[in-house]
Amino acid sequence: MRSFVADTLALVIFFTIASGLNERFIAGMSWNEVATSRMIGAPLMVLTARPYSLWRGFVFKMASPSGRLATLATDSFALLVFQVPIYVAIIIAGGAEGQSILWGALGFAALMFALGRPYGLWLEFVRKRFGLDGPGRKPMSLGG
Repeated sequence: MRSFVADTLALVIFFTIASGLNERFIAGMSWNEVATSRMIGAPLMVLTARPYSLWRGFVFKMASPSGRLATLATDSFALLVFQVPIYVAIIIAGGAEGQSILWGALGFAALMFALGRPYGLWLEFVRKRFGLDGPGRKPMSLGG
C-alpha cells in the first residue's frame, strides 16, 4: 500500500504541474480546457502511477543502464512510451481538437523525453520518504 501511495503522490504532483503548463502554453488550450483535462487526468494518474513505477523498474531491469547518459536515456524512454498515449486520450477528452492534439502530443512527447530523468529522481525521492527503496521493482510485494 505504501508503494501505491508514494507512486501516486509523486505522479499526481509532478504531472499536474507539467501537463497543465504544456496544455496551456504549448497546446494553446484555454484555462478551462486545462482544468477539465487535469480533472480527467487526476483519476487516470491514480490508476497509472503504480503500473508506471513497475514499468519503469522493468525497463531499467531490461536495459541495465550503466552511467549517467544511459540512465537518463532509460528514464526518458520509459516515461515517453508509457505516458504519451495516455496523455493524448486525456487532452482529447478535455476538448482538444485537430492541431491542439498534434501540438499537445508533440509538446508532451518532448516534455516526457526531457522530464524522464527528473521525474525518475523525484519518484525515487518520494519513495524514500515513504521508506521504500528504488523504483518499485517487486510487483507482488505490498511494501516493495
